[in-house]
Amino acid sequence: MVSAIIVTYNNLRYLKDCIWFLQSQSFQDLETIVIFNNLQDNCINNIRKDFSKVSFIINNENLLYCKAYNQGIRQSKGEYVLCINDDVILEENFIEEVVKTISIDKRIGMVSGKILRMDRITIDSTGLFLGKSRKPIERGFNQNDKGQYNKEEYIFGVSGAAAFYRRAMLEDIKNGNGYFDERYGMFYEDLDLAWRANTKGWRAYYNPKAVAYHKRGASAKTISPKSRFLRKYNFAYLNDELKVRLVKNRYMTIIKNDSFWGIILNLPFILAYEIKLYLYLISFSPKLLIRIFKESPDIC
Repeated sequence: MVSAIIVTYNNLRYLKDCIWFLQSQSFQDLETIVIFNNLQDNCINNIRKDFSKVSFIINNENLLYCKAYNQGIRQSKGEYVLCINDDVILEENFIEEVVKTISIDKRIGMVSGKILRMDRITIDSTGLFLGKSRKPIERGFNQNDKGQYNKEEYIFGVSGAAAFYRRAMLEDIKNGNGYFDERYGMFYEDLDLAWRANTKGWRAYYNPKAVAYHKRGASAKTISPKSRFLRKYNFAYLNDELKVRLVKNRYMTIIKNDSFWGIILNLPFILAYEIKLYLYLISFSPKLLIRIFKESPDIC
């Protein structure tokens, strides 16, 4: 069985399509769990009516992604778990393909498909990689899909937009903070999980025949920058709370997972990213600097 878990924050605009494409999969041994964070109205009644086979978890507050996904994983029964954003839809053979892929090797604990934007041309992710700057790198991000990533191969990790996991791996890497580290809330949580899994000997694999489509940033982007220059940067679309969380989670990921020599060898790239980040903050969000230094990452 595959357990598909969707976390949503009052995003009905995309949720119904996400569920519908899950229910239309060629692979049918599937359970679907939808987790509502901070449900605002009675919209769930319409969802229940349209999708009677779906299980629901209702949270009265916004638990963000990590706690909510952990709720779903604990309740789910499948040998495999698909954590999927509510702004993602799947080709009908997506789950069938990733299930075939994960059977190749018992040490494969994660599978990524080819994730495109809704225009069906622009690449969102063909696998998650650890950048030299210690920033998560979505391979192929913003490139046009010309078949350049049509080769099946091992990768570092999988994008949180449509992340397929072996339950045995999740249980192996679980610690006191959960499968996904609940201190993260959102941002860097998929890189952290992949890094912990790699450290324990698990591997990730990419299958380009498993295709999904993602409305990038539909859940997190809450601001539309007035400056044309700032519109080039995803960071500028986040509210202050999310900006602080992203920076803190970056540091927590490095402190938790990196080695001394890993930091030393990649220090020029890490510092270059830090300079760029803090030039942005000093220029456009100077007040956030105090919060970032005051609210240090909780890694205890």
